[in-house]
Amino acid sequence: MSSTRRLTTAQALMSFLSRQYTERDGRRQRLIGATWGIFGHGNVAGVGQALVESGRAMPYLQGRNEQAMVHAAVGYARQSGRLSAQAVTTSIGPGATNLVTGAALATVNHLPVLLLPGDTFATRPADPVLQQLEVPFAGDISVNDCLRPVSRYFDRITRPEALVPAALQAMRTLTDPAETGAVTLALPQDVQVEAYDWPAEFFAERVWHVRRPAPDPYELDRAVRAVRTARRPLIVAGGGVHHSAAEETLAAFAAATRIPVATTQAGKGSLRHDHPADVGGIGHTGTATADELARTADLVIGIGTRYSDFTTASGTLFADPAVRFLNLNITGFDAHKLGALPLVADARAALEALTAALAARNHRVDPAYETEYTDAKEKWERRVTAAFTAPDPHARPTQAQVLGLLDALVTEDDILINAAGSLPGDLHKLWRARSPRQYHVEYGYSCMGYEIPAAIGVQLAAPGRPVWALVGDGTYLMNPTEIVTAVQLELPVKLVVLQNHGYASIGGLSEQVGAERLGTAYRHRGADGLFTGPPLPVDLAANAGSLGMRVLRARTVRDLREALAEARGADRPTCVYVETETADTVSGPPPAQAWWDVPVAETASRPPAVKAREVYERHVADRRPHL
Repeated sequence: MSSTRRLTTAQALMSFLSRQYTERDGRRQRLIGATWGIFGHGNVAGVGQALVESGRAMPYLQGRNEQAMVHAAVGYARQSGRLSAQAVTTSIGPGATNLVTGAALATVNHLPVLLLPGDTFATRPADPVLQQLEVPFAGDISVNDCLRPVSRYFDRITRPEALVPAALQAMRTLTDPAETGAVTLALPQDVQVEAYDWPAEFFAERVWHVRRPAPDPYELDRAVRAVRTARRPLIVAGGGVHHSAAEETLAAFAAATRIPVATTQAGKGSLRHDHPADVGGIGHTGTATADELARTADLVIGIGTRYSDFTTASGTLFADPAVRFLNLNITGFDAHKLGALPLVADARAALEALTAALAARNHRVDPAYETEYTDAKEKWERRVTAAFTAPDPHARPTQAQVLGLLDALVTEDDILINAAGSLPGDLHKLWRARSPRQYHVEYGYSCMGYEIPAAIGVQLAAPGRPVWALVGDGTYLMNPTEIVTAVQLELPVKLVVLQNHGYASIGGLSEQVGAERLGTAYRHRGADGLFTGPPLPVDLAANAGSLGMRVLRARTVRDLREALAEARGADRPTCVYVETETADTVSGPPPAQAWWDVPVAETASRPPAVKAREVYERHVADRRPHL
């Protein structure tokens, strides 16, 4: 007769999680590294008590905002190559619904995070309970059901014994390279504290192998023929290159074939910026080099990309009438996009097979094509240098010049984190990535408020490496509370706050689509009744300081250079605060090299909207389906 252990459901879950591991390429590591938690009546007696019982077996991390805890866990998972993740526990009600945005971000980006929200009573002894949302037509729905559409796996544990299959399915999903994302186990508060005799086998160590599916021979043969017959092939490297740790394999493939490599936001850093085949970012925020190559490419080789509208310039970028697509992707859903030849496989395994097959035929692109894109790359680099250069050390820096000063300071060890605003566009066009994990821009969900908590997660996963969170004032105001967490954990994250008095990115977009920058500046009301008066007298540096950060204020280019250098060497959380040019001033980098479809009002009386619609209709005419 098998032995059992009598534990509460929450105790059993924590004990189970502490014994789960991943393995890939012979490397084993813990699957759930820690549990973030904010406690209330929905989880304090269950998961909270279980964490006390578990002691060091399940490390606990204290957060200040539930959404931010998910962001921190996502940053940790991305830096860990998706081989290690973290759990997040909350109370019922607002604590649970605050998880939704973070869960969506995790799932969009295919990054694992385990969510453990408290839930209402399964047995319903008192109904409703505090913070319960009653649904008149269904008694078994709670606010946690909001997490269903943003989770890759969802289950509600209404009986202790239901935890066994649910926990195993949760681990399967977290470690599935094609299916991973947010996983939710909703935990009714009465079930959390209920005791049960658990089979001892449930707590045995489990190692979840993260597989590398090899390409199908038929699909591989078609892929080889497509590459060999292409005159102007172009690789679009996405986040799947990083997820599969295929950076060196991609570099070897590019060196052997001389096919140029453009990158999405998630794929940037797949090659070092100085690799001969690297032509920079692609799409709306891409480089002129990559976008011109895309317009004339006859074969686009997508590797681990889902082809967002920023990448395809809303269906206008790949303009050659005969263009074809070859997609190397671990998910069949993405591999078949744009009418492509699919090569459904792990990115590294597929690239290794493709490299070997093409090497047997000594295949490489025409030298004239190689010369064309290397010359174009050199020309673009001169534009980058011009945008980064600050000729007057006593002047207020532009946003691009802030990046230029960082570019001159960092090494391949530094990690830059960003997610929203005008910074992602500047970074994608201009940043010179030096290592695979240096460039960390979350642009799948482009979530304001991601950067500061993500920096904490990244720093936990990469102790000893300089971690920079780059934020504008709009993003800072969304989610500054985790500064307290960084201070509490004594993590030396570096926060760079760029004050430009508003939403610079959306301000520019608003102007382009005829909305005349309404609501995009942080200003007092003007005589016109709109927010067109003087800038608000906020002091974000003082705010960061009040939360426990050391703050370095910089007013000029010279000040900023010194402050960034001091922050990089700091051993405590440090904020560099700088006021850049206002939202009405061009930040300095080259403009967008490709279109992005944001619909414009079809009828309007105001001239800016009328003009914007005329421009819009010209661009829409260039859009084409790829079938």
